[in-house]
Amino acid sequence: MTAYVALLRAVNVGGTGKLPMTELKALCDTAGFARTRTYIASGNALFESDLSEAEVQAKLEAALATYAGRPVGVHVRTGAEMAAVAAANPYPDAPGNRVAAIFIEGTPPADALDHASGVNGELMTLGERVIYVHYGDGMADSKLKIPAAKTGTARNLNTVVKLAELAAGL
Repeated sequence: MTAYVALLRAVNVGGTGKLPMTELKALCDTAGFARTRTYIASGNALFESDLSEAEVQAKLEAALATYAGRPVGVHVRTGAEMAAVAAANPYPDAPGNRVAAIFIEGTPPADALDHASGVNGELMTLGERVIYVHYGDGMADSKLKIPAAKTGTARNLNTVVKLAELAAGL
């Protein structure tokens, strides 16, 4: 079985997309995933499955759409991929809460950062199915918009590292 990390988009953030983590765990269990657990209330689930990444994503998105009555975006990575995202952090000396990994579908276009707007000191680096952003002064007041990341979901590096550790323990 493969260890997977599912990252839900726009769940329990800013008062939108409320989904209790007990419900997320139950949805994953009902979908047939094994050893399910969640991590913090921002839409992170870890589990094992014999299905492919695409099959896991489709199954979870269908279950969430039924539950929520609307589409809920999900980005799925293997535990090994999550560890690779953590290891490839281009800003290792920055506090983990000031660096975000924005998970996207597919490889970001080479010119993705050229189309960013609202840049005010943030540093950005393209990765494999991820865009890293270092928010030097924090992200609370940032106006940064990256069109290539519009349907992505961000996690700070502290969370990415913890999810990689938890996935390795499945």
